[in-house]
Amino acid sequence: MKTYIDQLGFSHTFETSPKRIISLVPSQTELLYDLGLEENLVGITKFCVHPYHLKSTKKIVGGTKKVNYDKIRDLNPDIIICNKEENTLEIVEELRKICPVWITNIITIEDNFQMISDFGQLFNCRTESQKINDKLDFALTEFKKFVKGKPAQKVTYFIWKNPYMVAGSANFINELLKLNNFENIYDKGERYPEIELKKIRLDGDPDLVFLSSEPFPFKEEDAFEIGRFTHHAKTVFVDGEMFSWYGSRLLKAFEYFKILHSKI
Repeated sequence: MKTYIDQLGFSHTFETSPKRIISLVPSQTELLYDLGLEENLVGITKFCVHPYHLKSTKKIVGGTKKVNYDKIRDLNPDIIICNKEENTLEIVEELRKICPVWITNIITIEDNFQMISDFGQLFNCRTESQKINDKLDFALTEFKKFVKGKPAQKVTYFIWKNPYMVAGSANFINELLKLNNFENIYDKGERYPEIELKKIRLDGDPDLVFLSSEPFPFKEEDAFEIGRFTHHAKTVFVDGEMFSWYGSRLLKAFEYFKILHSKI
């Protein structure tokens, strides 16, 4: 019997390493695959698009905010992987009636290292998790050297329309903005504040406006509309996965950020 503690402080005891895994978090599905656990994955969400072939080889059990409990029950999972931000408390409580639910909570890059290490312990793939963390540690060090000395620029990072919402404080997007030496004008306490376009300049007058590809896929007409209120700010379409997906995706993100800096 071994006991493990997840990132919300819940204790989980297993006689053997969990074998049948359901993941309700797209970025964590990708991480589980990169840890060599493809055969253990029995269920995923419709948003688990990396690697792409999983959508045709694994059972789709719903989305991140709405799941099919009967499908999940039929898969007879040993463990279900959730995330505090991605999945609702209601879903988690219902899933606990089926099997143990492991909850991650990723706000900082350090949290990301911890999650990968936790998965290594939990699923008996410590060597693989250490390799990923070592690569991330090296890439992070190199990226900090790359960004050192680059001038700080004020940014607004849009995630939603109708109503317009932006990345605020205490979330992974904001952590990666800070890592890139971008000053988020909405880093003021609220995690994902709703904003009024006409107040953007009063709120902080950004130098850069980032329009994310997810969860809302911003288009050119959105850039035009937002641009009417930001005046001198440069509008940049950014890959939302690179700013909001954690796990092993962060390795690709560092290279993406270098290219992004060359464009702005």
